Amino acid sequence: MHGSNLGTLLRTCDAVGACLAVPPFGWVDAALARGNTLRQPACVHRVGSPLRWLDDERRAGSAILGVELADEAIRLADLPVARRRTVMVLGHEATGIPPEALDLLDSAVEIPMVGTGSSLNVAVAGSLVLYKLAGLL
Repeated sequence: MHGSNLGTLLRTCDAVGACLAVPPFGWVDAALARGNTLRQPACVHRVGSPLRWLDDERRAGSAILGVELADEAIRLADLPVARRRTVMVLGHEATGIPPEALDLLDSAVEIPMVGTGSSLNVAVAGSLVLYKLAGLL
């Protein structure tokens, strides 16, 4: 499930000038180390309570964007470049973003798929959206 996804996503964050916020779970450090080939320390925020952190970010003026299938979701191709601080929320590959976090989203983006799979892994999905938000695609 986590494998090298977090370390790979951290490399993408570094490539586009973003930071990665991670929850305080025991497996996070090992997951960040797998797939991370950066030679310099990367920007990682360790958040004690992800829901409280998201709420604080929203109240501070950040846009909160979820990568999720939703009725009002923006197609990835139509997602505009971020013009202000934007927090991208990724959920579990099988279950998505938890319902209590969905309430904190300002908007959602979906990644169209034509194959038979129901989702992309978190590193791939996050990387696609990060590059689009950064205006590099």
